Amino acid sequence: MTPLAHKKPDWLRVRMPGGERYARLRETMRERDLHTVCEEARCPNIGECWGAGTATIMILGETCTRGCRFCAVNTGNPEGVVDPREPENVGRALAGMDLRYVVLTMVDRDDLYDGGAAHVAATVRRIKTHSPELFVETLVGDFAGVHADVETVVRDGAPDVFSHNVEVVPELQRKMRDARCSWDRSVDVLLAARAAGATVTKSSLMVGCGETDAQVLDAMRSLRDAHVDVLTIGQYLRPSPRHAEVVRYVEPAEFDHYRDEGLAMGFAFVASGPLVRSSYRAAEAYLEGVLHGRPDQDFDRYGRAPMKNHHVRLKVM
Repeated sequence: MTPLAHKKPDWLRVRMPGGERYARLRETMRERDLHTVCEEARCPNIGECWGAGTATIMILGETCTRGCRFCAVNTGNPEGVVDPREPENVGRALAGMDLRYVVLTMVDRDDLYDGGAAHVAATVRRIKTHSPELFVETLVGDFAGVHADVETVVRDGAPDVFSHNVEVVPELQRKMRDARCSWDRSVDVLLAARAAGATVTKSSLMVGCGETDAQVLDAMRSLRDAHVDVLTIGQYLRPSPRHAEVVRYVEPAEFDHYRDEGLAMGFAFVASGPLVRSSYRAAEAYLEGVLHGRPDQDFDRYGRAPMKNHHVRLKVM
């Protein structure tokens, strides 16, 4: 397939972020020197998620040791530099913020002996110490496939949700991801997390990169066979001219199809839509309900929860 040469369709247009909570969170992030993937990766849903009390915090620095062709985060060699104060600082910072659910993500750190696993676990523990009612999802790398490091995150950190993204279908791994990544390794990480005691696992797929419908469905079945509970599927959007080009814009009806097929396969929840990302408010709203023992049944076909539900699930910290 050849890359697209025309502008984005109407369904990919989003409103500029705004609102009181968004503005307050943005100011607090700046004051406390917290880095968010919401901003670093230029997520189109930042206004919706921040406005509903969800944010994705990136730890272990701003430089990733891998160079995936879809990602806007800087790549390079951090040379083993880690801020030992970060777990406590993040825990204290989040305690004073108007959040219900935080996704704690990381850059890949192949320069560290454990890939940063102990640092992730320590950060989860400090967040929980300062904010016991705040739900924490860890969206982590593959730790070079080392099960002991996956176990460190799950057992020592005890996050509420363990997340790792396969990113694209198996056939496009080499085209889109760094050579050190692979479909088999990513699925193995998700299985290792489950074996280590993770009660909820989550992953994400991008489409519009050149995959076929059959390849997407096969990838979804593979993830379900690995006991993944929650899946997000969204349109790949090119961050800059130096990144991989978009092959096509997937129609909204196709996202509906993937959502319906995923639920039929046995996923507990599928957020599927053009602007859905791995950290997406609808999936996290659903997970809040699961973790509280009352999963919401009132989501629309794009995985969006009615705004009334964003305000009744949890007490705002």
